[in-house]
Amino acid sequence: MSKVTMYCTQVCPYCQQAQRLLKLRGVDEVEKIFVDKDPARKAEMMERTGRRTVPQIYIGTTHVGGFDELSRLDRTGGLMPLLEAVPH
Repeated sequence: MSKVTMYCTQVCPYCQQAQRLLKLRGVDEVEKIFVDKDPARKAEMMERTGRRTVPQIYIGTTHVGGFDELSRLDRTGGLMPLLEAVPH
């Protein structure tokens, strides 16, 4: 299964929803980067994604976006192939 990384905050409801959806799809571990604890990580997230809001989710090296994009990817059948892709 591909590695999942999520920029998040400790109290973000969309981050929690993303975590639940990923767990439902078999993801046991999500690397969480808490941008509310470390301003440098928030700057990193904004530089890397061009966005200011959390969550920002990466599956492998693919930037999925936030919870809305993750949910849309799941509904359209694109999430599982991305999760199951063999990392290079």
